Amino acid sequence: MTARPSPTTAPSASGSAAHLPSVDRLRPRRSCLAVPGSNPRFLEKAQGLPADQVFLDLEDACAPLAKPEARHTIVKFLNEGDWTGKTRVVRVNDWTTEWTYRDVVTVVEGAGPNLDCIMLPKVQNAEQVVALDLLLTQIEKTMGFEVGRIGIEAQIENAQGLNNVNEIAKASPRIETIIFGPADFMASINMKSLVVGEQPPGYPADAYHYILMRILMAARANDLQAIDGPYLQIRNVDGFREVAGRAAALGFDGKWVLHPGQVDAANEVFSPSQEDYDHAELILDAYEYCTSEAGGKKGSAMLGDEMIDEASRKMALVVAGKGRAAGMRRTSKFEIPEG
Repeated sequence: MTARPSPTTAPSASGSAAHLPSVDRLRPRRSCLAVPGSNPRFLEKAQGLPADQVFLDLEDACAPLAKPEARHTIVKFLNEGDWTGKTRVVRVNDWTTEWTYRDVVTVVEGAGPNLDCIMLPKVQNAEQVVALDLLLTQIEKTMGFEVGRIGIEAQIENAQGLNNVNEIAKASPRIETIIFGPADFMASINMKSLVVGEQPPGYPADAYHYILMRILMAARANDLQAIDGPYLQIRNVDGFREVAGRAAALGFDGKWVLHPGQVDAANEVFSPSQEDYDHAELILDAYEYCTSEAGGKKGSAMLGDEMIDEASRKMALVVAGKGRAAGMRRTSKFEIPEG
């Protein structure tokens, strides 16, 4: 996946500040760990887990009476905790509730410099993203924070959101990910299943394929990441691997994890194998050589028994990029062919 251009001159759809900083909006998100914002013990433990992203939850994981205090707990842990190497996200409540604006104001004013993204659940249209963009911009200007640095993660959880996913994906230059929220989505379309993430009985194919592909196409068309939602049978790691493997095979960048036991599995599933990573790096080296003066300025060449060309290079860039982001190291070296 190529780097997303930094929109430094074009205004956002919300009409907020035209300048946006150069932010890595394609940071690794193989494992996105959900942590209840009202549980200090879990917030403490999450800091030591090898998840790429941690999101501190003010929505479903917090009881209504616990939400006001949880906001301040989250601010404390963002400011005082050690989140080194992790993308720091807070999931606020959706715009149809009475809690959203206070979630955003309290958390961003209190811990904005130590926050990477706000996750907005149950997004149904582009206007809801624009509203969050505007509120973030106002807070950043008021507090003297860098305008535009905090990203937005949009969660699709019902039919209306899926129908509008293309407009949602381009609603703001702050958007970094499009996320599938399976539980609420299953309820919204009356899917005949009570097991989140598993296939409903009686349907002979993958009931989630269309949904996942719509989200993936909207994400890729706008240089965003696509993230799969949770698998609620937290002790069934094999089941998690199977479901995660389907999303990874389509091209998704990562998946939510709800339990420490799922973190390593997600990191493994959404990283290339060592063999594929080595092969991708060899393709890049071989193509660079064959197109050079020393390599004969050829548009295609042989790498062993395989012909490679520009299309091969583009495919290899994706795999190599994921391997590098995962911290993988090569175990093979390109050798210039004799003659």
